[in-house]
Amino acid sequence: MAEVKLFGAWGSPFSCRAEIALKLKGVSFELIQEDLANKSPLLLKYNPIHKKIPVLVHNEQPIPESTIILEYIDETWEGYNLLPKDPFQKAMARFWVKFIEEKFFTAIWKASWNEGKEQEKGMEETWELLTILENELKGKKFFGGDNIGLVDIAASFIAFWVEVLQEVVEIKLSDEDKFPTLHKWSEEFLSCEVVKECLPPKDKLFAFFQARKKAITTSKSMVYK
Repeated sequence: MAEVKLFGAWGSPFSCRAEIALKLKGVSFELIQEDLANKSPLLLKYNPIHKKIPVLVHNEQPIPESTIILEYIDETWEGYNLLPKDPFQKAMARFWVKFIEEKFFTAIWKASWNEGKEQEKGMEETWELLTILENELKGKKFFGGDNIGLVDIAASFIAFWVEVLQEVVEIKLSDEDKFPTLHKWSEEFLSCEVVKECLPPKDKLFAFFQARKKAITTSKSMVYK
C-alpha cells in the first residue's frame, strides 16, 4: 500500500487541486480514479459521511474535502509553501479561498445551465465576482505573489474549467478584454508544467459538458411536451 493515496475523479476540479498541491510539494502518491456512478467500497470507507472525492489517505488516515486537504498537505510536507508564513497574509489567503468556494460555483452553474432571467442573473453575478478577483490580482503574477499558492490552486476551476464550459454553453463568462489581469494569470497558471500534468484532457471535458447540456435540454423539452 502506498503511504499516500488520493481518491479522485478525472474531471473533478476538486481532486485536481489536491494533485497539483502534492506535485508542487514533490510528494509521491497513488492516484485512485473513482467512478462516481459506482463508488468503491474503499471510498465509502474513507469518507462515510459525504461519500465524495477527493479523499487524501496518509498512513491510512483519511482527510476529506479539497480545501482541508490542501492545508493538510502544506502543513505535513516541507518544501514548497502553499500558504504564506505571515499570519495576516495567511488569513487573507484563507479568506479568498472561502470567497471562491462559497460564491463562484453557484453563480457559474446558474449562468451555464439556466435560461432567460435566471441565466442573466447568473452571468451578472459571475462578472461581479470576477471583477473582485481582477482587482485583487492587479500588480501580482499570482494571488500569493510570484509563485502559485493556495488561492491559485483553489481558483483553478476559473482558469481551466470555465474556459471549456463557456465554449459548450456558448456564453462569455471570462472575457480577456474585460478581465485582462485574470486572463494573464490564467495563462501563467496553466503554463506551469505541474498544473498541466494534473488537468483533464480538454476534449474529454468538452464532451462531458456537451453531454450534460444535451441531457438538460432533453429534460426541459420533455417537460413542455
